[in-house]
Amino acid sequence: MTLEHALGVVAVVALLIYLVSALVWPHKF
Repeated sequence: MTLEHALGVVAVVALLIYLVSALVWPHKF
């Protein structure tokens, strides 16, 4: 796995966590 690929995976996971958090706990956002 290249560094660019690793950073891309981390970015996608972080975005998914943010979206799920916004859906589950909308009052925090």
